Amino acid sequence: MATDSKKRVFAFEEGDGKNKHLLGGKGANLCEMTQIGLNVPPGFVLSTEACLDFLASPTKDLPPGLWEEVQAQMTALEKKTKKGFGAADEPLLVSVRSGSAMSMPGMMDTILNLGLNATTLKGVIKATGDERFGYDAYRRFIQLFGKIALNVDDAYFDKQFELVKKAAGVKEDVALSASDLKDAAERFLRVVQEQTGRPFPEDPYEQLLIAIKAVFGSWGGKRAVDYRRQFNITPAMANGTAVNICTMVFGNRGDDSGTGVGFTRDPGTGENVLYGEYLVNAQGEDVVAGIRTPKPLTSLKADMPEMAKQLDALRDRLESHYKEVQDFEFTIERNILYCLQTRNGKMNAVAQVRTSVEMEKQGIITKAQALLRVAPESLEQMLFPRLDPKAKVTAVASGLPASPGAASGIAVFDADRAEMLGKEQGFKVILVREETKPEDIHGFFASEGILTSRGGKTSHAAVVARGMGKCCVAGAEGIHVDVDKRIAIVGDTSFKEGDMITLDGTSGKVYLGEIPTVEPEFTDELVTLLTWADEVARIKVMANSDTPVDARRALKYGAVGIGLARTERMFNDPARLPIVIDMIVADTQEERQEALDRLLPLQQKDFKALFEVMSPFPVVIRLLDPPIHEFLPNENTLVREIAELQQLAKNAHGLTALGAAMTLMQASDKVRADVDGLRRQLDPMLVEEVIVKKERMLRKVRSLFETNPMLGHRGVRLGISFPEIYQMQIRAILEAAAECQNEGIEVHPKIKVPQVCTAEELKIVKKWVDAIHDEIKARTGKPVKFQFGTMIEVVRACMRAETLAEQSEFFSFGTNDLTQAAFSFSREDAENKFLPLYTQSEVLQDNPFEVLDEKGVGKLMELAVKWGRSVKPDLLVGICGEHGGHPAAIAFCDKIGLDYVSCSGPRVPVARLAAAHAALLAAKA
Repeated sequence: MATDSKKRVFAFEEGDGKNKHLLGGKGANLCEMTQIGLNVPPGFVLSTEACLDFLASPTKDLPPGLWEEVQAQMTALEKKTKKGFGAADEPLLVSVRSGSAMSMPGMMDTILNLGLNATTLKGVIKATGDERFGYDAYRRFIQLFGKIALNVDDAYFDKQFELVKKAAGVKEDVALSASDLKDAAERFLRVVQEQTGRPFPEDPYEQLLIAIKAVFGSWGGKRAVDYRRQFNITPAMANGTAVNICTMVFGNRGDDSGTGVGFTRDPGTGENVLYGEYLVNAQGEDVVAGIRTPKPLTSLKADMPEMAKQLDALRDRLESHYKEVQDFEFTIERNILYCLQTRNGKMNAVAQVRTSVEMEKQGIITKAQALLRVAPESLEQMLFPRLDPKAKVTAVASGLPASPGAASGIAVFDADRAEMLGKEQGFKVILVREETKPEDIHGFFASEGILTSRGGKTSHAAVVARGMGKCCVAGAEGIHVDVDKRIAIVGDTSFKEGDMITLDGTSGKVYLGEIPTVEPEFTDELVTLLTWADEVARIKVMANSDTPVDARRALKYGAVGIGLARTERMFNDPARLPIVIDMIVADTQEERQEALDRLLPLQQKDFKALFEVMSPFPVVIRLLDPPIHEFLPNENTLVREIAELQQLAKNAHGLTALGAAMTLMQASDKVRADVDGLRRQLDPMLVEEVIVKKERMLRKVRSLFETNPMLGHRGVRLGISFPEIYQMQIRAILEAAAECQNEGIEVHPKIKVPQVCTAEELKIVKKWVDAIHDEIKARTGKPVKFQFGTMIEVVRACMRAETLAEQSEFFSFGTNDLTQAAFSFSREDAENKFLPLYTQSEVLQDNPFEVLDEKGVGKLMELAVKWGRSVKPDLLVGICGEHGGHPAAIAFCDKIGLDYVSCSGPRVPVARLAAAHAALLAAKA
């Protein structure tokens, strides 16, 4: 075989522990732990570059020279351990593990006990004097190797193993005898022969070669690809997996041995305690697979007091060195503690926030590090509702509180069905399993929560759910899950697929039905962290709010103003919608003015209430934006109602009161409401009056019809066509502000004009504003403090920013509409038809309505800011809409010098932390 001078295999003693991109997170940490003196079994790492070379090979062969490097390292490993790979006496066994630069728990493959065959098995039994241990290791190896390297379905092995346990009359693996495990191993060998058509490979080096290829290949496996897609792990972040070859140490050597997973702090709450689980006389896969329910690490002091002390010391050493909460795996073999792996612990947001604040106070990290270690999006987990403590409900089962939060949904018993019902059909689902496996990952993404009847707090289900911020109850042993019959039996009761259940991941309780929830409360640590965020952020965070209730909620979340108050939302109030309709259907200016005169005090009251709640913060009010036909019923509905009313009028002649009531009972709800009050006599003449009103409305609907209404008669165009509408709103804003000022309430109203494409439009509206303001000032003797500005959501507005700035005191980017205009995409049509295909096939990297398009829409924004401030250096500029709460968009807004972002109330904490990240990362760049 040809050689390649590039080094791709590194012993733990020589690998660069900081180079996770080359060695993977697991490999780099194994190297670093070895080099700082922790007790790590000897081994070596095959680099991610070797993986990419392998994946690029059409024949899927190892790249030239790599196998020779592996063989050389195996020879060195034999010298370090004084054991022989494939030897009849003192045989060397190894594990083969994956490990990418980004932690992807359970998504790729691991093979343990590699090197066992008929010859080395005898050597292991001879060296240990333990026949049971030898066959236990052998049957594990055959199943893992068969599944991962030879693609044999786990179910074939599980079926045979259950038959062995049934014949032995035991439930737990540990109760099987040496002869039972020998029977299992022989059965597993037959399974491999039957399923692959070939005998199980005996040559240890052939096993090693096949295993390396399998682990490299798992980078492209479905669950790994799904995981990377879900968490947006790009090739720049992690490309390929390393392979870690490590000397086996055995936790299944008896009661003085064991295996476990630990966290240096509680990953569910953040409490500063050693957290984790272990099993005596077991291998690591038993813990993470959830096959046996493990003990908490607090019990280790009773089982192995000396090991408990050493584990505490290991915990302190790991956290002080890595300056991060660590998730580590360990094995105890005959009272010797080995650390097999460490990585930054995956925690939910509650724990992440608490540990950030506490580690800063302990002097382990700085405030900047505390802020940067919490992903802004993760804060959404802390803002989910929790179960109402007043709900009088009784739990049907209880398990381990593996991942906090509350979730309700229909029970679904397999991952494929969860994906279909949850992702494709929009149902809220709870994935219910005996234990989950890495292959179930697509079901996790589609589920609200996960429930397992087996496994512990560090099982696969718990670890992955915590990383996703999803509710999880694990190890609910009172529940018998029958996946085939799609039913779960809990004592005398049961629930089947499709039944609604509720999980409380904080308490571990399981309930039948849907339990009401209440708003979340901010923890003290979150308040502290967000206060730090506000101190370093350059960009302010406001909220989109239309009512006093929304405004109070926004203040609770930390908003420093309202960046978008949508006046059309106020028009939709059922009490005033009839007045709005009267305004729209008016045939004359006088009729329209009469309706507007009735709306004026209502709008004024709306604005005053907002000003009072938000004082002393600014409130940006957008004048009416959508086409006015949106307030009217659609044409088909009106035609149908008119026809029904005409038939009703025809049938009403000569009816008694009872007959009229019975006739009305047959009518549709809307028509019945329209003639309500006429029930006693159902006078045909009065019904005709309703018909006339409906026909008038129908004529107006038809006259307002537009082919492309979102590009048509809306925003400032509507205001200029019907000036009395905008004038009413302007008057209501300024009168409300004047009232507040008179009452000593500090207010900062901002009038925002939507859909502007030319400065001439702004000039017209500005004249109305000035005239109304002059009138109020003359009457009250005081000027009203306010600002006048425009939304930038039309491409031409970006191009004419200099002239718009001459008329404006502020710009507010409406990026939803600006994105539609820049791409010529109708959002509704694009998202329902071709955008999923575009993102899937990478025509577009992201949906531009979810992730701001920096190269196109962002460039327009950057130009508008530059040109606007060339005319008015103190021009205030912000962004409102969905992009305003997206961390990447906030970073871009900070970069181009925006003053504020505005987003929905619950996104405000996310935006506050994202603003801090933007400032800190810009300072580091």
